[in-house]
Amino acid sequence: MSEVDPDRRPVVVRQKLLLLCSASPDLRSPVVAWAVYDGAGEETSMSGDREEAPYPSVLAAMRDGWRVIQLPSLARPVPGTEYETSFLRWEYVLERLVEVR
Repeated sequence: MSEVDPDRRPVVVRQKLLLLCSASPDLRSPVVAWAVYDGAGEETSMSGDREEAPYPSVLAAMRDGWRVIQLPSLARPVPGTEYETSFLRWEYVLERLVEVR
């Protein structure tokens, strides 16, 4: 997608992705892990390079303009494994479109 602004500089739209893993499937639950992928090239980060999550919850990110594009699948645990730890189940994928000149 490309437009031309009054200064004749092309405006290009790029995608930023924000992956948030929450403590539960509730959109208000605390974020326990995250990653940012910036297709616009404005931000460079890697897993574990921040002490605090960019947002306290998925809902807070949505209120700041991020769009949820993937919800976690809710699967019933196998009986007897309800309290075992493994992968982070409650991963949400959010996107934001940003203009780059």
